[in-house]
Amino acid sequence: MRNKTIHLYLEVIIRIILVVTFFKLETVEPFQRKILANDLWNYRYPNRESYVPITILWPIVVLIPLSIFILNLIITRHVKDFKSALLGYSLSFGLNGVIIDTIKLLVGRPRPDYFARCWPDGVMNSEQVCTGEYWSVIDGRKSFPSGHSSFSFATLGFLSFYLMGKLRIFSEEGRGKSYRLICCFLPLKTALLIAISRTMDYHHWKEDVIVGSLIGLLLAYLCYRQYFPSFSSKKSNLCYELHERTPITDELLEKDIKWI
Repeated sequence: MRNKTIHLYLEVIIRIILVVTFFKLETVEPFQRKILANDLWNYRYPNRESYVPITILWPIVVLIPLSIFILNLIITRHVKDFKSALLGYSLSFGLNGVIIDTIKLLVGRPRPDYFARCWPDGVMNSEQVCTGEYWSVIDGRKSFPSGHSSFSFATLGFLSFYLMGKLRIFSEEGRGKSYRLICCFLPLKTALLIAISRTMDYHHWKEDVIVGSLIGLLLAYLCYRQYFPSFSSKKSNLCYELHERTPITDELLEKDIKWI
């Protein structure tokens, strides 16, 4: 019991370090990639407000998964499953933030609207010195990969995998029940719409969105499998900690969770 407690504290500390590192990296200036004057026309897309700003993104990727985890806790009353969901989700969130920001800083790719950020009045000086707002210009050099896309898939993708396991859509009990499959794919659809919006507001190139989405989805799956079995498992609705054969877990194994 003591070893498990120490391990849990260590896992929490690791996640705190990841999140703090992520927010610290947000303040670091990216690599100043040289932009030739003849290439500046590539970055003359209009500077628009985000269709999904940070004030909307964070509630979506944080509150929606947490609400589902809490709902499952209320239904099943299993703290171990709730703990596993939080650990897997938070690991995906933290790793994604550090990995994506590290790549952004090393690549330093300008966004499609970089010209408008650098020279808001539309006039470029001969020295190519930006006259725009400092943080807007700095952020304008963090195009690759897309953070919105990666965070959406790292969190909502994790939620989709979580629902797939809980509703056992690939097991004998869940196969052929399309409403369960649709329910599981709703978070992924939301993540996809957020990712696509990043090309609509000219904040990212399509390559940024594709790579960011793939990184987020891969991290979501890897972190999910750290705490939950494969979707084809007969116990896919139980976290690893509940896999011991007990009367309680046997009862849970036979019980379908009636969320829908």
